[in-house]
Amino acid sequence: MKFRKLKTIAILAFMSISAIPMMGQDILARQAPIDKKMKAVDSVALNRLIQAEQMETPAADLYEDWNNIYAHRATELPDTFSIDLRGFCMPTTNRVVTSNFGRRWGRQHKGIDVKVYIGDTIRAAFDGKVRMVRYEAKGYGKYVVIRHGNGLETIYGHMSKQLVDENQIVKAGEPIGLGGNTGRSTGSHLHFETRLCGVALNPALMFDFRNQDVIGDNYMFYRNRYESESVVANRLRGVGGGGIGDNEEDIELAIAAPEATYAKDVKFHKVAAGETLSSIAKKRGTTVDALCKLNRIGKRIRLMPGQILKYN
Repeated sequence: MKFRKLKTIAILAFMSISAIPMMGQDILARQAPIDKKMKAVDSVALNRLIQAEQMETPAADLYEDWNNIYAHRATELPDTFSIDLRGFCMPTTNRVVTSNFGRRWGRQHKGIDVKVYIGDTIRAAFDGKVRMVRYEAKGYGKYVVIRHGNGLETIYGHMSKQLVDENQIVKAGEPIGLGGNTGRSTGSHLHFETRLCGVALNPALMFDFRNQDVIGDNYMFYRNRYESESVVANRLRGVGGGGIGDNEEDIELAIAAPEATYAKDVKFHKVAAGETLSSIAKKRGTTVDALCKLNRIGKRIRLMPGQILKYN
């Protein structure tokens, strides 16, 4: 009898001892999803905090300061830099590019011109923070500069009205202004610039306005070749894109006049010293009026040796 009691006590004691780790395991099992949920909450909160900081000071690793003084000020470019193009929104739904990036009328055209009408909605290209909202009578007219987290700054010029304020945080696709014809402009259009570290990059390197799309998820910038790539981008996605030849003369003309229309039958004339519009028109079997219209120049323009003109 005594042996049975001892055996029963021993069994009960063993079961009690065995139950302790099982209870611990049950507690851990119940705690695990709670820990996982808390970890997820922490991650969400952290990501929101990071995103908020990035929006407050976008691309802080590329730019030394934040100011509302300069529309652009060039600093040293990185040798290579990946520009994230995801989340892009076309600043306008209009598809007609009227002027390419590159040399134009004896000076450098630092953006592309897209046909818009006065009052058309202009939208932010990416999420970002508005750095400048200004008016420049002899240049951009009414314009907006936005700095984005992907390293780019975008400039929107010649607007009739600005709809945002400096230091305002905006989302891609948010209206920032209305199309116009202010500043140094000969007709209503959007002058659109993309800059990296203050240096103008051809928007056609990244964006295809005719197809309302980007070239990919990312654009890999290389400091030693982005200028030559710009010529090809104009040919593919600029005014009259598609079709310069592969010979050296065509490539030279393309580099000299990237704003030209690159249809296969377009021909160019390289201005020599002493030539005039009249002499060129006579030589090429055309008229002064036709030259002016093709090249968007006035009859009294002073031609420079080496200047490239279309003549058909």
